[in-house]
Amino acid sequence: MQLRTFIIEDEPAIRKELEWLVEQEKNLKLEATAGSVQSALQIIRETNPDLVLMDIQLPDGTGFDILNQLDEPAFHLIFVTAFDQFAIKAIKFGALDYLLKPIDQEDFSAAIQRLSKTKKTDHSNQITIVKKQSDVKVVSMTSNLCITSVDCLQIVRLNEIIYLSGEGSYTEIHLENNRRVTASKPLKYYEELLPEESFIRTHQSYIANKNFIDKYLKTGVMVMKDLSEIPVATRRKEHVLIQLSLLK
Repeated sequence: MQLRTFIIEDEPAIRKELEWLVEQEKNLKLEATAGSVQSALQIIRETNPDLVLMDIQLPDGTGFDILNQLDEPAFHLIFVTAFDQFAIKAIKFGALDYLLKPIDQEDFSAAIQRLSKTKKTDHSNQITIVKKQSDVKVVSMTSNLCITSVDCLQIVRLNEIIYLSGEGSYTEIHLENNRRVTASKPLKYYEELLPEESFIRTHQSYIANKNFIDKYLKTGVMVMKDLSEIPVATRRKEHVLIQLSLLK
């Protein structure tokens, strides 16, 4: 079955490019296009699309404004944007796909393939996280983070994370109550995403939640409150000690 696809993009050249890309995907069918928040809202409510390709910056607002005016969006969503650090961070919290302009055909096809593996209900939960994250300037430790794991989408709160350990392109996220989630993203992805005020990189393979640190051993080991031990690299020792001295 083809996904009825709706493009929200105000730049004519980019819109034409997206239309062409949609035409190349046999499981997509272009239903409509729009170039503003208001026209997009009207079309979404009238047509109930399966997939929305959404630009973030629009003449009369943003893609987030569209989402915030929809109670329970029931469609797959892929953002299309020029690089916008704040917007991309919000999108990453929901683990939603985004495409950077100019759009690469291989990246587009890969995003469509990933989309086919998720349910609309999963996307609704992800969009809810993105909506909440786009409304705040400072990340709260009670914020939810959607993690793309090997076999599912897992939602966790930041204050549940004790530490993260990375190996290659995967990250093991260690949570309270002996829970673990294996994320299909490298550790650097989470280093850029998590708030520096609460998380610290102790080693090339480890990030610790400062709130769960129990003590630092002179042997170069950090003991967490769950009694797990993570290493502190020699070149990071001074930075780690400074950060620990600032904890209250």
